[in-house]
This record gives sequence, structure tokens and C-alpha cells, in this order.
Amino acid sequence: MKNIGWDSYQLFLDVARGGGLTGAVASSGLSPATIGRRMLELEGQIGRPLFERSQAGYSLTGDGQALFDQLLEMEAAARKVDSWQRDAQGAAIVRIAAGTWVGWLLSQNMPSICSERDRFRIDLHLGERRASLAHRESDIGIRAFEPEETNLAAIKTGEVAYAAYQARNMRFAGPQRWIAVADEEAISAYLRWPHQNRREEIAFTVSRPRSLHDLVLAGSGIAVLPCFVGDQEPRLERVGEEIASLRHRQWIVMNDADRHRTEIRTVVDRMARLLKSHSELFAGKRPTYA
Repeated sequence: MKNIGWDSYQLFLDVARGGGLTGAVASSGLSPATIGRRMLELEGQIGRPLFERSQAGYSLTGDGQALFDQLLEMEAAARKVDSWQRDAQGAAIVRIAAGTWVGWLLSQNMPSICSERDRFRIDLHLGERRASLAHRESDIGIRAFEPEETNLAAIKTGEVAYAAYQARNMRFAGPQRWIAVADEEAISAYLRWPHQNRREEIAFTVSRPRSLHDLVLAGSGIAVLPCFVGDQEPRLERVGEEIASLRHRQWIVMNDADRHRTEIRTVVDRMARLLKSHSELFAGKRPTYA
């Protein structure tokens, strides 16, 4: 067998776990055509067919299953080495990938996630793109759907509701003025909503979701926000009812093989308690202000 790089094996694992090329696109960042070509090259290098290809997807052959099982053992061994190395270097790092607003909530409550007494530190990465754990870029992620990958474990924390908000008692003399994240940056459904439903009324576009909140507070217009953000701010009020089509469930996800590591288990448990304690706000049940 020719010398084959681990990246090819990792891509094979992504395809096998996802049951096809599409499942490996999000985790690898490669196009389906490139992934398909790489799998053909891998089969050529190994000299054995690894997949049965059909319209339903990719299923493993006997040789493919044998390779899959061996690679799982290699992954587990690599994780043990990583853990051993982290222990030798001192404080472990727990990498969390979260969207803008869950990250905002975590930041406000970080002492309840990681205190000075803990022997680990947090690396918090904020972004709207789906949290990828396949290549160990993150240890813990927040997703809007239950993971399909067989190597991920998940904890459901509740539902997330969305509504349009404006500065309290703000009234526009003319047409409504909407604020939106720029079209090319509108990755999430709630960010796409103004472009799909209020395009002609968009007065401002911004590059980051965090600016929506600031511009609405300044009285610049209307923006779609998660209810757990908008409803906690007494200076904002909803414009109309909840946008029911945007409601979704929320999950904490982690690599199944890593979830028993002490620092991962500790952070996941604390995050789950925090998010569940805010479940009514996430679900759009408004607080009462005096």
C-alpha cells in the first residue's frame, strides 16, 4: 500500500459516517466532486473497493468496513495521546463553538462555566457557521438540529424563538426601516428572513449579527433577533408576533469519544444547566418588567 496521508483517511471517515458525499461537505469544506474524486484515489491507492455507490448514497464494502473499524481505533489512540500531551503541558483547553447570541449569553455567564478554581481554560469561537467537530476543531458546539453523525453525542436544551424588534415606543413617520446582515453573510435562517420577506424595506446592512442589536437600540430600524436577546432588553419591544417559521430546537454537541473527559463533561454539564435555566426565554416567553 502506498503511503497515504491521514487527511485522506479522515475524509473517508466523514463519507462513511455521513453515508455519502453530502454528509462530508460540511465537515471537510470540500465540494462533492472533490470528495468523490478523493475517494476514488484512495481506493486506487489501497487497491480495494471501499464503497458501494448508489443513488441512495455510499455504503461500505467489506473492505471498507474493515478499514473503518481500524481507523476508529487509530482515532481513539490519537485522542489518548492528545489528552496525555495536554496533561503534560498543564491546563487543558476546552474549545467551544457557538453562534453570536448563544456566545453572548455564555460570555455574560462565563464564571458559571469556568471559574478560577478550574484546571482548564476556555477557547470560545463565535460564528454563524455550523460548529464542526469532525476534525477536532472544537470540543463542544451548539447546533440548531440534532446531529446525524454517529460519532457525536448531543443534549437537547430546548427551543429557540425569534421575533422582530424595534426601540420601545419608536414610530416611523414613513415606511418601516429594516436592518439586516449583508446578503452574503446571512447564513442562518433568521438572518435570511429580512432578505426574503422585507428586502424592499431594508435601510441598513451590517457585516455582523451583533450590530443588529446596537442599531435597533439606537432607533435606526427593525431587526430580527432571538427572543432570549430581545426580550431581556427592556428598551426594546416586539414588532408583531413571534416569527413561527424560524423556531427551532437547540442542541449541545460533542465528540462521543471525548465526552467522558473530565473537563469536557464539566463544561457540558454547566452549559446545559445554564441554557436550560433560560429555556423559557429561549422559547419566547417574555419576562415581566416592573
